[in-house]
Amino acid sequence: MKIPNKYANLVFAFTMSLLMALIMSGVLTALFAGIDHQFISHWLRAFIHAWPIAFPAVLIIAPIVKKIVGLVTE
Repeated sequence: MKIPNKYANLVFAFTMSLLMALIMSGVLTALFAGIDHQFISHWLRAFIHAWPIAFPAVLIIAPIVKKIVGLVTE
């Protein structure tokens, strides 16, 4: 079953924010806390805090970025 196209922006924001928050929280956790036996729990805790910020940010910023890209590309 596919999601209707009218929800494409929400699916994009959900997926983009999920992946970006997962990657960034993992990288920053590794840099600042190190990789040890508690890395996964620290990473997941950071992700849980980051994703609720990332999701609305992508919803707000993506249309702005699309306009900017449209201005600088042919």
